[in-house]
Amino acid sequence: MRIPAKTSTVSLALAMLAIPAWSGLSAQQDPADRADPITVVGEAPTDLTGMTEGPKIEGVISARSGETIQVTTADGASTPILVSSATDIKSKGGFLGGDRTTLGAESLLNGLPVTVETVQWGGGLVASKVRFKSSNLATATMIRNGTEQRFGEHDVAIADNAEATEALRGRVGDIDQYNVKGTTNVYFDTGKANLTPQAEAELCAAAAQANATNNALLLVVGYADAVGDEDYNQELSERRTERVVNYLQQKCGWAPYRMLTPTGMSESDPAADNSTPEGRAQNRRVAVNIMVSKAVDGIQLGLNEQ
Repeated sequence: MRIPAKTSTVSLALAMLAIPAWSGLSAQQDPADRADPITVVGEAPTDLTGMTEGPKIEGVISARSGETIQVTTADGASTPILVSSATDIKSKGGFLGGDRTTLGAESLLNGLPVTVETVQWGGGLVASKVRFKSSNLATATMIRNGTEQRFGEHDVAIADNAEATEALRGRVGDIDQYNVKGTTNVYFDTGKANLTPQAEAELCAAAAQANATNNALLLVVGYADAVGDEDYNQELSERRTERVVNYLQQKCGWAPYRMLTPTGMSESDPAADNSTPEGRAQNRRVAVNIMVSKAVDGIQLGLNEQ
């Protein structure tokens, strides 16, 4: 059931805490724009066995050139590190938690916070292991797609809107406040995460509404009623959230990079009184919020004017 843009401030504030900070993930600049340009130290070895252990470095990928990434730590120091075919690259966290996932070097995006274990080679360092959170990768991917693909100057439509594009690029790193343009709630049976045919139709309608809204992202937040154990209800709210996100992406065609980090909120912020069957039915829900950053709200990029 779609409702107007009237969403609990507490609900959205709590949900937004699960979203990685944009300020720490907005380093999508070219290496030439930085004070410490990346230095390529050679072609990475394909076998790291027996090499002397190097330092463990925690920071943000601030530049990349070929097989070399530059990692900048909290104190501002930048270190070039080669990435080899032997480098073990894994994300952790999965969707709302889970096991590690093995990934390729293409996942090492600018702006991604990483922990890198290294070995010494040829006067420099080679990454033996790279670890990062899946949620941070999702945000770095969204920023990259926003700045390079959707807002790229090679796009003919955007070339006609260069002024708006540059304004958006200059402010994309400060996206931390949003206007809610609409909310769709879908409801679930007790203890279930199944989508009804009505819910499926409403989700695709919400995606269509968001597609018609300039610069829209989706924030999906799941809830449970107060029946049962709180830990179980947390898990249930996450399962409902995951089901909605998967349906939006797989059946409704919503692009993953246009989705803010989803979250389950368990029994928090009930929409109705949990002491009645009718109220509990209203609380077994997932809210799909159409969000537009205040930094870009109203900017017309003309992407659909072909």
